[in-house]
Amino acid sequence: MDGGVKALSKYRFERAVEDAIFHCMRAVNTLDAFDSSKHSSIIAYFNQYHVKTGDFAKETSKIIRNASEMREHADYEDFFIASSQDAEEQVQQADLFLGCVKDYLKKLDIV
Repeated sequence: MDGGVKALSKYRFERAVEDAIFHCMRAVNTLDAFDSSKHSSIIAYFNQYHVKTGDFAKETSKIIRNASEMREHADYEDFFIASSQDAEEQVQQADLFLGCVKDYLKKLDIV
């Protein structure tokens, strides 16, 4: 694996610590030389090549789906306000996802 690709994956993972799920997926997808600015493409690729293949548990797909749905509500619905319980759950799920990706990248000696 190219050192530049590893460095980019590490950078994206470090960014994900602050921005969470989307950048975690991008950090993993980078290792396959795949990237996109569209959330839907990042999600589809990650699910197809990393969840379905067993790199990540199927539960991670549910975390991604829930976060994506919450983001869409927040971005596109007028007057949408997430409850504090919803926000806490999203943070917990993002932390769980971040941990899964960190473990994966550690196995590859990236973080």
